[in-house]
Amino acid sequence: MSGDGDNADRSSAIEFPCSFPIKMMGRDEPGFRATAISIIEKHAGTVSESDIREARSSKGNFVSITITINAVSQGQLDDIYRALTDHEQVLFAL
Repeated sequence: MSGDGDNADRSSAIEFPCSFPIKMMGRDEPGFRATAISIIEKHAGTVSESDIREARSSKGNFVSITITINAVSQGQLDDIYRALTDHEQVLFAL
């Protein structure tokens, strides 16, 4: 059982609360930005425009969106990443 505690210690190496950037990639299509923001806001509250950065791929097929949140717990981050990776528009999240 001590192995479980060790894993818990490692997974909480981040000191909360903290500023935490969440980056997601999807196809550059209508609705992706709104979807990304909606998922984050469901778990982290309202996101301001100053906390959002976007970059399009060189051919314009994909877009990455980075949203910096005030993370309050590892559980919150786990829930966000689970929601992002479960959504069909999100190709991957970092």
